[in-house]
Amino acid sequence: MMLIPTHHFRDIERKPEYLQPEKCVPPPYPGPVGTMWFIRDGCGIACAIVTWFLVLYAEFVVLFVMLIPSRDYVYSIINGIVFNLLAFLALASHCRAMLTDPGAVPKGNATKEFIESLQLKPGQVVYKCPKCCSIKPDRAHHCSVCKRCIRKMDHHCPWVNNCVGENNQKYFVLFTMYIALISLHALIMVGFHFLHCFEEDWTNLLKAYGLNREEMTEAGISLHEKMQPLKVSSTECSSFSPPTTVILLILLCFEGLLFLIFTSVMFGTQVHSICTDETVLCAAGRSVVQSGVLIVKTGVCSHC
Repeated sequence: MMLIPTHHFRDIERKPEYLQPEKCVPPPYPGPVGTMWFIRDGCGIACAIVTWFLVLYAEFVVLFVMLIPSRDYVYSIINGIVFNLLAFLALASHCRAMLTDPGAVPKGNATKEFIESLQLKPGQVVYKCPKCCSIKPDRAHHCSVCKRCIRKMDHHCPWVNNCVGENNQKYFVLFTMYIALISLHALIMVGFHFLHCFEEDWTNLLKAYGLNREEMTEAGISLHEKMQPLKVSSTECSSFSPPTTVILLILLCFEGLLFLIFTSVMFGTQVHSICTDETVLCAAGRSVVQSGVLIVKTGVCSHC
């Protein structure tokens, strides 16, 4: 729909029924200060649970596979403190990003009385969302998941089960930064563990049971097959058997690498948006500006 600056309420003039009392009622009385914001979206809740599970899995592997069994107590204590601190900050930032109102516009304020109270200047354009039945501030967008118009909405992130907007963007930026740091830290510790413990564990284990790697390879006997009857449950560098340790560390490597790439990109994108004062939706909306006329989908987005 085309919005021409000479008209104050273009969408209201074309569809005056939006302002009828039965369609637009005043917003309800606001709840008490501190009321928790939470989006009841099944996909978002599942993604948030998966996020916590993956962080706790990394915590388990780092502590019980690499740090606690280590004979270097200084190494274990320092890395344990750093990793747990980053994990706590990451989960705390995740909770704040998920449970903070991102900047929702009050519903039902698109009434004649409210518009008159704005004291608009001649020729000034206002935007109204027919889904929320509310007057939308500049750079506000409607989220189909949150079912609200959000001030300075950047995007809806299922991993935090919330929109990233005016009020919670800083928590989202911190969340991506801490996850990137904890992923990098985990990958470094896994690499160190493989270099200093993995080969030593396998070699010592073979010697302890009189096994020879070259002879077993020539005979076509797998190491796991030969060691399974021995019921090896732990080694000097890990509380688990070497095969179990390898599986746990490979899964942690995959998780750490995936989240390091993803959160680093998101962190860089958010920092760029903050520095340029332009959200992702605003950047995408610039492509629809043609010949000085702004083309807008009513109720979906507003100009930036």
